[in-house]
Amino acid sequence: MPRGGADRVDGVSDEGVLQARVSAPAVGGAANAALVRLLAEELNVSRTSVRLVAGATGRQKLIVVDGLSPQGVADRWPGIKV
Repeated sequence: MPRGGADRVDGVSDEGVLQARVSAPAVGGAANAALVRLLAEELNVSRTSVRLVAGATGRQKLIVVDGLSPQGVADRWPGIKV
């Protein structure tokens, strides 16, 4: 959610989708860059390890995290669909 007031992860929806908000506007890729930074910090990996691979212009995104197993992501956010 761009212009969400703060950069934070709100949790996992009932559908297994991670819900996050960033304060950056959805202009010029600023919100996507803020999301990548947020997820890298939350997962304790480098920013270059987090890649947006689909959904750059939509509300739902597909993110790949290099160097972290799907179980590692699921351990951080129980209920997430990986």
